[in-house]
Amino acid sequence: MSNIEQNKAIVQRFFEAMSTGDVETIVNTYADEGCVQTMGNTLISGINSKEQISKYAGSIYDVFPAGLSFSIDSMVAEGDKVAVEARSEGEHISGQTYANEYHFLFELKDGKLLKLKEYMDTELVTDVLCGGQKPPFGT
Repeated sequence: MSNIEQNKAIVQRFFEAMSTGDVETIVNTYADEGCVQTMGNTLISGINSKEQISKYAGSIYDVFPAGLSFSIDSMVAEGDKVAVEARSEGEHISGQTYANEYHFLFELKDGKLLKLKEYMDTELVTDVLCGGQKPPFGT
């Protein structure tokens, strides 16, 4: 199996873990120096280290008691990067359906996730995940 094929398989397993709420697998996919960068200007935007991911990854499933499923629409890879177009769907504890569309850019090194950049509909994040709350202007 080529490095590109291995990286794509790691990403596929990552999404399977996200869909099943397998927090241990999610966290263990990251390198020790790994991080996730959630783009935009929402209450959940920013860069989080593996330590922060480990601490908070399970909380997403607290607000989706029936789960949050992910599906991959397309995936391309080159070198140590894998780009993914994906969708999610789940019922938020507020009773609202959360169905978002994403572009993820995974950067891997030695079989571990070094950096994940997440782009999505930030208005939907604000409306559903953040209850309409926005960060203060200019932050």
